[in-house]
Amino acid sequence: MAERLSTAEIEAQLASLPGWSLVGDRLEQTFRFEDFLGSIAFVNRLVEPSEQAGHHPDICISWNRVTVSLTTHDAGGITQRDLDLAKVISTLAAG
Repeated sequence: MAERLSTAEIEAQLASLPGWSLVGDRLEQTFRFEDFLGSIAFVNRLVEPSEQAGHHPDICISWNRVTVSLTTHDAGGITQRDLDLAKVISTLAAG
């Protein structure tokens, strides 16, 4: 099982993840798109890397917004797996 990180460890890595916030026991970011189709296209791009990592985000889809939340439920909080997937998601959002 992945080991839960301390708040200091999480905040140190968040410095290199613009837009992500620590919200309770999860990482969260809201991504904005031109329209609903852009939101859905982004969510579809999350499927493959999430499956490869065996780690799946919680996703809330609105018309032109997608909020992604990451936590490791088995560990009861944020682990390195969450931060690694946040990096991948940020890269997908930028491209």
